[in-house]
Amino acid sequence: MEKSSGVGPLGTVGAVWGVLGLCALLLWAIYRLSFYAIEAWAEPWAWWHWAFFAGWMVFMLYSEGYKGFQKGFSPRVVARAVHLSRHPVAWHVLLAPLYCMGYIHATKKRRIVALSVTAGVVVLVLVVGLLPQPWHGIVDLGVVAGLAYGVIAILAFALKVLVGRPLDWPTDVPGSEPQAG
Repeated sequence: MEKSSGVGPLGTVGAVWGVLGLCALLLWAIYRLSFYAIEAWAEPWAWWHWAFFAGWMVFMLYSEGYKGFQKGFSPRVVARAVHLSRHPVAWHVLLAPLYCMGYIHATKKRRIVALSVTAGVVVLVLVVGLLPQPWHGIVDLGVVAGLAYGVIAILAFALKVLVGRPLDWPTDVPGSEPQAG
């Protein structure tokens, strides 16, 4: 990921696989949710659907996109990818997307947060699946927008590192310094 001495091929593969594998996972979610989102447009919308849609999009772009991805998840993913590039371990490289997400080789707090967010997403997916159209699709439109923002943020932080700009963000790797720097 980062142009620096000491980063060998295994580390480079791990960092690239971590970032691009995670982006592929998010793009797959966007693809899957898009069908429900498109289906919502086939239904007639009343004014309250449009009002909810507008508010929901603003909320999701701000909370999931900006606050969740840009200000938290995305820089940490890239910082962990940089750390993996400098300290590659074969099984970490193999599972690099999970590594970058904080599921493995992470502090206890980071693993708890990663698992809690995942559990929350699973519960929300199940609940939203019970909604009728157009509500289901409207909710999914907001999620798609937030996830798309997230993919763009991850790639933007990765590009920042590739052009040599430092990324001072905690890696949450056990025993690591507070900053990835």
